[in-house]
Amino acid sequence: MLENYAPLLILLSLALGFTVSQVVLSEVAGRRRKNVGKGEAYECGMEPVGGARIRLSIHFYLVAVLFILFDVESVFLVLWAVAAEGFKEQGLALFVFGEIALFVFILGLALAYVWRKGGLEWDR
Repeated sequence: MLENYAPLLILLSLALGFTVSQVVLSEVAGRRRKNVGKGEAYECGMEPVGGARIRLSIHFYLVAVLFILFDVESVFLVLWAVAAEGFKEQGLALFVFGEIALFVFILGLALAYVWRKGGLEWDR
């Protein structure tokens, strides 16, 4: 049983050994030059303006969450489309099409709800 996992264990040990050796080598052989700029926060070459604890509108977060939600749902649709060939061979094509249609309908209802509530408007 263990001989089945031997190639995986060898690969894992090689990857771990390479990673550890590269970290140790960079610590031992790397240059250490003190510089004032290394201690500052990277801000695209511009001086930071204002504090880091400013309050942002909730609409930024709402749009971000909605984007992630609908983006993940579109990935599910792509996966269903890829798997549709297998469903056709098993005789489940009509059932899966109904399932996908219901899923898209619920997504449309969710989008209509958010749109009606004004979640996608930037003016507020």
